[in-house]
Amino acid sequence: MSDPSPAPDLRPAGAGWTADDVRRAGHRVAEIVAAYLAALPDGPVFRPVPADAAAAMRAEPAPRDGIPMDALLDEFERTIAAYPFGNGHPRWFGWVNSPPAPAAVFAEALAAAMDPSVAGGNHAAVHLEHQVAGWLKEMVGFPREAMGMFVSGGSASALTGLAVARHVAARRMGWELRRDGLRGLPAALTVYAAGEAHGCNQKAVEILGIGSGAIRTVPADDALRMAPAALDALIAADVAEGRVPMAVVASAGSVNTGAIDPLDAIADVCARHGVWLHVDAAYGGPAILTGRYREALAGLARADSVALDPHKWLYVPVEAGFVLVRDAAATRDAFSLVPPYLRTDGDEAGVQGPPWFSEFGVQQTRGFRALKVWMALKHHGLDGYRRMIEHDLAMADHLAARVAAEREMELLEPRGLSIVCFRLAPARLAGDEAALDALNRAVLTRVQLGGRAFVTGTVVRGRFWLRACIVNHRTVEADVDAMVDAVLAEVGRIE
Repeated sequence: MSDPSPAPDLRPAGAGWTADDVRRAGHRVAEIVAAYLAALPDGPVFRPVPADAAAAMRAEPAPRDGIPMDALLDEFERTIAAYPFGNGHPRWFGWVNSPPAPAAVFAEALAAAMDPSVAGGNHAAVHLEHQVAGWLKEMVGFPREAMGMFVSGGSASALTGLAVARHVAARRMGWELRRDGLRGLPAALTVYAAGEAHGCNQKAVEILGIGSGAIRTVPADDALRMAPAALDALIAADVAEGRVPMAVVASAGSVNTGAIDPLDAIADVCARHGVWLHVDAAYGGPAILTGRYREALAGLARADSVALDPHKWLYVPVEAGFVLVRDAAATRDAFSLVPPYLRTDGDEAGVQGPPWFSEFGVQQTRGFRALKVWMALKHHGLDGYRRMIEHDLAMADHLAARVAAEREMELLEPRGLSIVCFRLAPARLAGDEAALDALNRAVLTRVQLGGRAFVTGTVVRGRFWLRACIVNHRTVEADVDAMVDAVLAEVGRIE
């Protein structure tokens, strides 16, 4: 009689990892990270995934049997790391995507190893988030008692801040919004924003059931900044017609041009009318650390809510958004489903810990986002960040000077923060705006796919412009010059 076959191993793949297994895989991952970051400057900025590779990736069926970790990492290097987004490259000038701070890259792994849910409780991740929130409040001048917590990004920040604004506006009308919703609301709510406001704010207004038709577009000045006098007049007219102004959305660095709305003057208008002020500082907020923008951004301290994105100008890997709301009690009232008599307000020695973050927003399960921001801030310090941001500003200045010196290029002015908008303007096309737009659109596509540099395009005052945003402290003047040279070279090829 033959021996029975051995029983199958029913353990999930990876269940038997030893400490040595973790170390060996960790060393391999560290080598991959180091090689990837080191090789970025020597490769193409943007590498689109070939159509056949993308199709194969989507068509592959779910795996039935596991494969060894080394094989997995081989596949990562071959099919994923080979086609990056491009934002780690020093000649990436697209959108507002910074390179990852290495300290924060390692923090992601450490956070994943701990894998806590940061809804609340008395564990280190909760207290660390409160600590980092305190640092960010200090940076923008918010009081310590304000609510501050990590979210996915500016979109979630806008949704959170404007949800509280909606709750406060309804409460002032004596309306139980959470019980009765918007149907039957005694008066229509209105929201005010400049034309340069990020689309995430409109999306938040729509999700909140107010509707984009309730958004008043406030006229702007020649620098594309919201005009406070026009805002004042719009609010007064709406009040006279029986509407209820819910919130004003101001920009502390628009993503199109870097324009900073006059925050203090806008705060004066909001205070006079009793209107909530939400400031989108997702991109520009950290520039408050610099001497150049400290005064222009000082008005952040007067906002009712602020959106910040450490994954933009603090070089932290995505996702790491952050929302501040001055009135913590109103925030809790807007979101909490815990009856007041059951709320935990200071169980510092027990299991519950401080008031739970999940009572102040839409997420119940929350990741350990704070660790990478904590580690990056600890590693660089605020002064280190100030120097890095000032470096980016200097590179933007260099780009603007280079464009201004080119006979057949035009610089959009005034400009703000580290964004430079420019376009090709050859003399032969002078006055033909449609032809200029077509030329710049064609050049943009060729530059993006050419691999030497990466910029984006935008429309300002009805005209198409090339747009460069510098949020990479590893960018040097030679990288900026290489981008301008790449743009000029494509003109010659098109002609």
